[in-house]
Amino acid sequence: YDSSLGYFDSAAIESVAIVFMLLASANFSLHFFAWRNRSLKPYLQDSEYRFFLNVLLLLGLVLIVGLVNAHIYTDTASAIRQGIFHLISIVTTTGFTSSGFAWWPGALPVLLIMGSFMGGCAGSTAGGIKVMRLQLMYKQGRKEIVSLVHPNAVLSIKLGRQVISERIVNTVTAFFSIYMFSFALSGLALCLVGLDWVTAFSAAAACLNNLGPGLGEVANNYASINDAAKWILSFTMLLGRLELFTLLVLFTTTFWRD
Repeated sequence: YDSSLGYFDSAAIESVAIVFMLLASANFSLHFFAWRNRSLKPYLQDSEYRFFLNVLLLLGLVLIVGLVNAHIYTDTASAIRQGIFHLISIVTTTGFTSSGFAWWPGALPVLLIMGSFMGGCAGSTAGGIKVMRLQLMYKQGRKEIVSLVHPNAVLSIKLGRQVISERIVNTVTAFFSIYMFSFALSGLALCLVGLDWVTAFSAAAACLNNLGPGLGEVANNYASINDAAKWILSFTMLLGRLELFTLLVLFTTTFWRD
């Protein structure tokens, strides 16, 4: 259905979907440990999943306040329901919708699309950059700021109790740079083949993050865009799903020479 889960208009169905979207966005090793220990502690003790939930909480508060103040739903309960469902669906790159989030007021739709760049945790079914990489980018940025104040300090980056090597940090930085460059290049290419900038860049984000719905012409489906745009987005989806390096290595002379 073009209206996605909105076709059923059921809070119960949306609630069940929310639970499984949150589970699917966690590192799957956490499910194994939780099942083996018969406990939810593995989820709560994992720094990556806690970071993910905290980001959802922060974005959720912003969305709910924005929707309530905009008065686009008949009551506060509906605004909370729609805000939470779409937040979790879009950020986890599941792509379900229950109403026209693309037509929400102000920057709320853009905030959701930006949230999809985070995606879920490493080792999950979600697309996007992944929470762990963003954690490392944040910690690296904080380390550089501290180094300016204390240039002789010996600083390390940790995730939980594990020290992360400089090589891994450099790899993550390269991945992030190429990811954002791919997004910008895809968006510009779509503009060149005739799409307006809102449609172009939201479609580029949606396909690179393997999200699905975008804004503008692609809010419901991609049927109305031209064939050239579909070819560009097809490649963008492959690039995002294979996490860049796996596909880009095929275009290097070193790969074919070896």
